[in-house]
Amino acid sequence: MGLHGVKAVFFDLDNTLIDTAAAGRRAIEEPPRPLQVISALQSKHHYGEGEARAICDKVQAKLLKECHDPAKMCITDLRISHWEEAIQETIGGEANRDLAAECYYQWKTTRLQHLTLAEDTRAMLTELRKGLRLLLLTNGDRQTQREKIEACACQPYFDAIVVGGEQKEEKPAPSIFHYCCHLLGVQPAECVMVGDSLDTDIQGGLNAGLKATIWLNKAMTAPVDTSPVPHYVISSVLDLPAVLQKMEHNINAKLETDHMASSNE
Repeated sequence: MGLHGVKAVFFDLDNTLIDTAAAGRRAIEEPPRPLQVISALQSKHHYGEGEARAICDKVQAKLLKECHDPAKMCITDLRISHWEEAIQETIGGEANRDLAAECYYQWKTTRLQHLTLAEDTRAMLTELRKGLRLLLLTNGDRQTQREKIEACACQPYFDAIVVGGEQKEEKPAPSIFHYCCHLLGVQPAECVMVGDSLDTDIQGGLNAGLKATIWLNKAMTAPVDTSPVPHYVISSVLDLPAVLQKMEHNINAKLETDHMASSNE
């Protein structure tokens, strides 16, 4: 990138660089070893397939609505409680904390095994880093996010990694974006945010005054709300280099136009 263009790119992690949602689904249904949760509930605990699937569906719904306050409860206890509640809601009877913990740890271990940074994404990051500073900016519980980062082995591709759960505020607060800028020694107007969440990634980038926000919309569906509005929309993170080139071209064209205008005065 040129002197007047982008100097740094901030990347979201979950469902941007790695497909966390798919890994979570596979942890329930697909992996051969260890036994997936549904098979374990059937074979070891003699639940019917319908009951086992109902439990897992309820957990998935709870994860989507999850609100975690680390000051009140650790993430492990919260997620074991999701399984405990789902089992009780489906089967009835006494709460079974031991079974809930077994299901949770099996799901967690298998999900981490399926979190991978795709080879083409690694190649893209390697190429981008030749001319840009790259930073990983992810919201979430410190332990959970650090385990994901370790599992997908993405550390070597970034100049810095910032986990929201380790900071005073998370995305979309401007403070965490400004902290990232400080880490890299750049100004907000020299940075781009790439992520799949309009509420945290895009709104946060706009709040912080970044040069541009790039929304990863894999389904290319129109957002329900018209706000916030990203500067660019891509369907794959691999489309990012083309967007950055377009931005650089536009900046250079504007500089040339401005220069010609000043020369004619």
